[in-house]
Amino acid sequence: MNIKQLLGICCAAILLASCSHIYEPALYHEDIAYMPKPASFDSVKVANYISGGLNAYSNTNVNDFAFSGQLNLSRGYVFSNFNVAYGAFGVFGDYQSDQADKTSPHYFTDKYFEAVGGRFSANAFVNSGRIDFRFIGVEMAYSHEFGTYASYRQYLNTQPGTFVDPRTDLFTIGLTTEVIFHNRNNSDIENGFRGFLGTTLGHDELDDTYFADETTTGKMIRHIFPKITYFLKVKNFIGSIDGGTDFFIRFGYKF
Repeated sequence: MNIKQLLGICCAAILLASCSHIYEPALYHEDIAYMPKPASFDSVKVANYISGGLNAYSNTNVNDFAFSGQLNLSRGYVFSNFNVAYGAFGVFGDYQSDQADKTSPHYFTDKYFEAVGGRFSANAFVNSGRIDFRFIGVEMAYSHEFGTYASYRQYLNTQPGTFVDPRTDLFTIGLTTEVIFHNRNNSDIENGFRGFLGTTLGHDELDDTYFADETTTGKMIRHIFPKITYFLKVKNFIGSIDGGTDFFIRFGYKF
């Protein structure tokens, strides 16, 4: 295969991706978020956390974009070499379509979405001085989406020739690893780095339509997604930045 043929295939693939439109749940791969917990060197072993943040991300084909605000309330515990946290969250946002064909019967500029849900997180850790190494953990999230974008996906799923994942209830689970430590000269300042790798469970109807030609292995790999988080606590104020499939920044308070 020469260079001209290779370039032609690449251009055709890009054109197909830009012309084909898929409609995924607004919180697909976006329902997981960092859950703070007390560290072993904290004087308080049980704490509540409230935070708010802004999130920005795209769909799988990077031709639609979503912007949302999120409110989180959670409770965290530290035991001997073990952490647990659970909480609830609410999301409100705007889903913006970037369809090139404005004459399409399914064209729209934007639709709003809302969601409520709950999260759970647990991990084992070992301590070394001012460092907790949370070497293995599990995180789960359940969310229910509603709003005009969810209703629109339900309608599109009845129309021929559309590529839709109509789910409004998502359950996501994955594994984590994390390190959290306090500053050498100030134990009121804590920094943490957390990695997450997980998947959203349940049947994705896009696997039967848009991605029908993928192998079983390819579909499994496509559903796996990463998250990387930086966490900061200064006295009772907290903040975090999530990246991977999105850019999510939050600020809050521990009490």
